[in-house]
Amino acid sequence: MDAPSGTAAQPPSIFAPQLLWTTIGAFALIFLGAFETLAVTTVMPTISRDLDGQALYSVAFSSTLAASVIGMVLAGRWSDRTGPARPLIAAMAVFTVGLLVAGFAGTMEIFIVGRFLQGLGSGALIVALYVVVARLYPAFLHPKIFGLFASAWVLPSLIGPPLAGVVAEQISWHWVFFGVVFLVVGAAAAILPAVRLLLSQSVLAGERSSGRRTIIWALVVAVAVMGISLGGEREGALAWPLALGAFAIALIAVRPLLPAGALVFRRGLPVTIVLRGVFAASFFSTEVYLPYLLNERYGLPAWAAGLILTVGAVSWATGSALQGRLPDSVSHERVVVLGSLLLSIGIATQFVTAFFMLSLWVAAVGWLVAGAGMGITYPRLSTLVLSHSSRRDQGFNSAALSIADAAGGAIAIAFAGLVFSAVGGLANGAGFVAALALATLLAIVAIPISARVRERDL
Repeated sequence: MDAPSGTAAQPPSIFAPQLLWTTIGAFALIFLGAFETLAVTTVMPTISRDLDGQALYSVAFSSTLAASVIGMVLAGRWSDRTGPARPLIAAMAVFTVGLLVAGFAGTMEIFIVGRFLQGLGSGALIVALYVVVARLYPAFLHPKIFGLFASAWVLPSLIGPPLAGVVAEQISWHWVFFGVVFLVVGAAAAILPAVRLLLSQSVLAGERSSGRRTIIWALVVAVAVMGISLGGEREGALAWPLALGAFAIALIAVRPLLPAGALVFRRGLPVTIVLRGVFAASFFSTEVYLPYLLNERYGLPAWAAGLILTVGAVSWATGSALQGRLPDSVSHERVVVLGSLLLSIGIATQFVTAFFMLSLWVAAVGWLVAGAGMGITYPRLSTLVLSHSSRRDQGFNSAALSIADAAGGAIAIAFAGLVFSAVGGLANGAGFVAALALATLLAIVAIPISARVRERDL
């Protein structure tokens, strides 16, 4: 790993003077992207009614996901060619324009254009920030900064939904977007010194192909992921063929966007990136159905059922902070395996709870454990990816990690929906048991894969 440029000595902390504003700005940008995602989920019913866009409800979400995959690939290629400064500036600008378009939207079609631009900007933003970390932060600080990034993703779940609801009810849903614009400007100002430093650094030509084929493959992956999601929402004989066909296309298209050997779990970098997708698939497919289970089978009101997500969010943030404090003698492999075990126990607890109709407290404790597993593991996987990367492919590898994350979660949620419907949905709770069984299987599969990130293969 290259030492940070432009400093006389390595900073001892992510809050050291030479990194303080970069840390604040990066945290703020990730926080705002996550906040906006949760806020839109909360106010989307209001928006669809106001814009008479119920028929395009799901498109407002799937278009953002599809655009984020494209943004990740674009930012990865661009960062490897010129460094992360220019992609970061462009990502912030596109995200801001998307906020303004969505905020001013008078029709659902215009709103979806704004959401597409937000996805494009947010996807590029996270990849560019990962490369910023690689260029400016010494390797021993990577677990800490990625732990902070994980908290920036999780903390909005505590305040995003209620705050967005209050703004939409008391002022207007338009200000859910306009208000974030001002905050993005502040975050951009904080990270500006880092951008100037990065622009002054020398640039190495990227090893990865910068041809148009990677963009085409990214478009195919985005369309395929949308196809899987649509298959998961359909009912009838075409649901499974559509989803499975789209899944096959996604596997073919994603191969050039990942390191060689990723789809066969090759040790080191390839399996590290795939593991991120498996974790996302297991956790987020459970997260979708857990509040639904508590609402339908246990009779909890929606707000009370949603509190269990807060439990997981707090646990995730705590786990992220704790892993950053572990001594260097604890290997990345051990941390990842521990996180995998905790995730499996937590997800399996939800399956057992649904099968035997156990106490709500059992589900809450299980989700606490699952959140801790994610918090411990996610920052370490990011750290491992950068430790496997050189200046020539940091952008490509960071994009691959983000693509695996986004695609893994979306695909698992779609197939969980198919399984849920196939066994009877709400009837006798069989749909919940089946969906959580799928998530548990994915979590268990992650355990043996986790050992393949071992550091001696670096």
